[in-house]
Amino acid sequence: MEKKIPVAIIGPGNIGLDLMYKILKRSKYMELKLMVGNDTSKHLPVAAAAGVPTTDRGIEGLLEHDDIKIVFDATLASAHMVHAPLLKAAGKIAVDLTPAAIGPYVCPPVNLEGYKNEPNLNLITCGGQATIPIVYALSEVTKVNYAEIVACIARDSAGPGTRDSIDEFTITTARALRVVGRAEKSKAIILLNPSKPPIMMSNTIYCLVEDPDPVKINDAVNRMVERVRQYVPGYSLKLPPTIDGNQVTTMVEIEGAGDYLPKYSGNLDIETSAALAVGEGIAEHLLKQGGNH
Repeated sequence: MEKKIPVAIIGPGNIGLDLMYKILKRSKYMELKLMVGNDTSKHLPVAAAAGVPTTDRGIEGLLEHDDIKIVFDATLASAHMVHAPLLKAAGKIAVDLTPAAIGPYVCPPVNLEGYKNEPNLNLITCGGQATIPIVYALSEVTKVNYAEIVACIARDSAGPGTRDSIDEFTITTARALRVVGRAEKSKAIILLNPSKPPIMMSNTIYCLVEDPDPVKINDAVNRMVERVRQYVPGYSLKLPPTIDGNQVTTMVEIEGAGDYLPKYSGNLDIETSAALAVGEGIAEHLLKQGGNH
């Protein structure tokens, strides 16, 4: 397939620019046609220097481009609430990197296949992308009665958007552990670590399960880690599943690819990596349909 699907990114901040470089370097099925900002966007020149067309006229500037099929929204939840109906009315698929959660939660190795025709897909949170695959893997071999995750990220990789959305992070992540990860009950905690040099993102996952089988649990978790590593090479299992009675504890760490952000910003990297994987899946699907949806 030589043809590519035209796409755009709204929001030339850290996440938007990191996603931009990922698409430019690695995408097989997408062509980045536009970076969308406004007249206060300081980093639009970064996109222009990379050869990406830009507009500082926000969503209005984007909607003038009928050819763009997929739009990644890397702004704020409040902004996406405005953008979503406009994008849907224009026939564009929205991949939402904010906590707005208008569309279904999507975690690429778990449920992307079922949502390739949806007009709006939500990428949950960085903690959700890191931990839901493990909880889901456990749910494939045993019943998960409770899942609790603790996401620890470097304070330096938590920008204003992350800090302003701590409540949304915990609520959205916990809900997605149930909806996508298939846990009966759940809880999510995020910690900002101020250490110097900054730490890599780590995620500890505690699950209460029924009749744990160590062999099946280890096999399921290891298979899932390899699936995630297909699109997040820096994803690694730091603590293999440890079983104590009915409690299973494991830990994963994410080292960023360093495309635009520092390698310790694994929390942002896993979100942009998931966005790339979702975009690739949708774009390939559109190309197989002849470029339309």
